[in-house]
Amino acid sequence: MEAHILVIGRHPEIMDVILRLINGENGWHATGALTNEKALELFNDNNFDLVLIGGGVDEESLNDLANHFKNKNPAIKIVKHYGGGSGLLFNEIQEALNK
Repeated sequence: MEAHILVIGRHPEIMDVILRLINGENGWHATGALTNEKALELFNDNNFDLVLIGGGVDEESLNDLANHFKNKNPAIKIVKHYGGGSGLLFNEIQEALNK
């Protein structure tokens, strides 16, 4: 399944690993944002199927971003991922894409 994924996080080293893992999956294409501003810019300029929000994103930012994303694209899938290894990451993404 082809999927374009926006990954939002606050830790550059973790972002690099997450992007490498996702982009290593056949048909999955991930782009990362370390700030709310970059996330909004990327979301407004691209057509994403899913937003993955990682650790370090505070609750207020998460709510603001999710509201913006849902207003622009009510069908967008939003997944919160706070670790747990690549198996969990892949399962969370796959489950959201299949809904």
